[in-house]
Amino acid sequence: MNIILAKPRGFCAGVTRAIETVEKAIAKFGAPVYVRHEIVHNKFVVESLRQKGAIFVDEVDQIPVGAITIFSAHGVSDQVEEDAVGRGLDVIDATCPLVSKVHREAKKYEEEGCEIILIGHRGHPEVEGTRGRVKKEVILVTDENDARTVEIKNPEKISYVTQTTLSVDDTKKIVEILEKRFPQMHQGLATKDICYATQNRQDAVRDLSKMVDILLVIGAKNSSNSNRLRDLGEECGLRSYLINGAADIDRSWFENVKNIGLTAGASAPEVLVQEVINKIKEISTSDVTVSDMNGITENTFFVLPRKVRK
Repeated sequence: MNIILAKPRGFCAGVTRAIETVEKAIAKFGAPVYVRHEIVHNKFVVESLRQKGAIFVDEVDQIPVGAITIFSAHGVSDQVEEDAVGRGLDVIDATCPLVSKVHREAKKYEEEGCEIILIGHRGHPEVEGTRGRVKKEVILVTDENDARTVEIKNPEKISYVTQTTLSVDDTKKIVEILEKRFPQMHQGLATKDICYATQNRQDAVRDLSKMVDILLVIGAKNSSNSNRLRDLGEECGLRSYLINGAADIDRSWFENVKNIGLTAGASAPEVLVQEVINKIKEISTSDVTVSDMNGITENTFFVLPRKVRK
């Protein structure tokens, strides 16, 4: 049996920056430091940071006045920032720079007097953060049906932004529908806001799907980019499973399987990939080989927030 590893897979630059921000804040200021929401969507990562001295909360009013406070990679609304200032919190913003770019775009469109459509998943923290960065109403479009039925007050002046972790293909289809319905909409590359890491991992799964009989995606159930990788595998005709790690593996999945594709969402650490490989080797009745597919080597690096730099 062969395991073929997707390339690229696992941590992106934004996730690496967010995790290092928490670790360096603990090292510099001492435990505890408080983090609003999960710093990234991965229980293994969150638990490891909790053991080092991070305390995760749902809202800033749960944080002691004046405490070191970190905003997650998904970004926050203006209201959350104002609430943090009101409590005198010492804030370190670990928002992914690519999410911050979407925030700036939304504000620019608002200043230009445009109605703003946000393509994304309802309730996702990144979506809530982006909606909360502008004062006017942001119209959420979640799928093709929404794109066909959404009502716009002024079709002559309309723009759109997207969540950074969407399906590349789905986003293109949604934008095509919107552009057909609203010819005056500010047009541009449909996937302009989807982050490089999301796109690279989806492209890798497309290539990987041609080589394997089954796809395993390591990632959390609430990880948007991980879910999209699983969905893409299914669209490519593969039995595809989203797993937290080795404990979720079912040996029956591998009956009559010769080639296993293995990837990891942008919030999943490489240690989980290696644990899954070891688990498959343990339960396999035949020799298991492991190889990397040919793919992109990512060299993107984001500078840490100023407060945690040495």
